[in-house]
Amino acid sequence: MATIDSIDEAAQAAAFRRLVRHLQHRTDAQNVDLMGLAGFCRNCLGDWLGEAAGISKDEGREAVYGMPYATWKADHQQPASDEQIARMKASVARNEALDNSAPASDPPAISPAK
Repeated sequence: MATIDSIDEAAQAAAFRRLVRHLQHRTDAQNVDLMGLAGFCRNCLGDWLGEAAGISKDEGREAVYGMPYATWKADHQQPASDEQIARMKASVARNEALDNSAPASDPPAISPAK
């Protein structure tokens, strides 16, 4: 059985790049929904990339978003509903059992929809 640690790093990197390109294309997939379902979002990936690469959080996020985070947020982020926020908080709470997987320090779209 293959484990993530037994797979060649080049293959791991290729899969990561494919995930990032997919998320760059699917701007309709809101970070708050990603957080609510999986407990991580683009911000988390950018932060993890920054930490692993020894670059700033902003540089990591820009690599993941394909643009500065503030630009992506202004162009694509929608206000979150109370239901989305509640689902996100419950999902993130499940992350506490994981090592080194804490979500980004500033969860996405925490302002309720108007």
